[in-house]
Amino acid sequence: MPKTRHSILQKRLLAAVDSQTTDYTALPKLRCTFGGRSIVPDVAVIVWNRIKLNEIGEPEDDFTEAPDWTIEILSPDQKVNRVIDNILHCLKHGNKLGWMLDPDDYSVLMFTPQQQPEVYRGDHQLPVIAGMQLTLTPQQIFAWLKVGQVRRDT
Repeated sequence: MPKTRHSILQKRLLAAVDSQTTDYTALPKLRCTFGGRSIVPDVAVIVWNRIKLNEIGEPEDDFTEAPDWTIEILSPDQKVNRVIDNILHCLKHGNKLGWMLDPDDYSVLMFTPQQQPEVYRGDHQLPVIAGMQLTLTPQQIFAWLKVGQVRRDT
């Protein structure tokens, strides 16, 4: 189960993504079933037109595709290889971007299709999916954990 730092990062990432786009939505803990298994990323970013609607215009409960962007936040008790395996599974099935945040290392491991993963730290701007105007650095993300201190919001 997520703990406080994990939940704060998840909440702020959801708000940051949703505040910078109307084409995509960021959803917490959405079960995505595709490629013979289910994953539940901490944040699933999905272009709105990929969310199937039922006959009364509401989203269907089952999402049966890879999210466009998968964001995972490591918890102390999580197995790193299991998290990476989930991100790689997404990439094999159409995902465009994966982030794995490590709150203990203050780093973001970034995954894109057909490329080697890259580690981002400090004030290095993080890549986002095409068409999104979000500008974030690992430093800004992990500053969200400095509760009660002056921080530069996105």
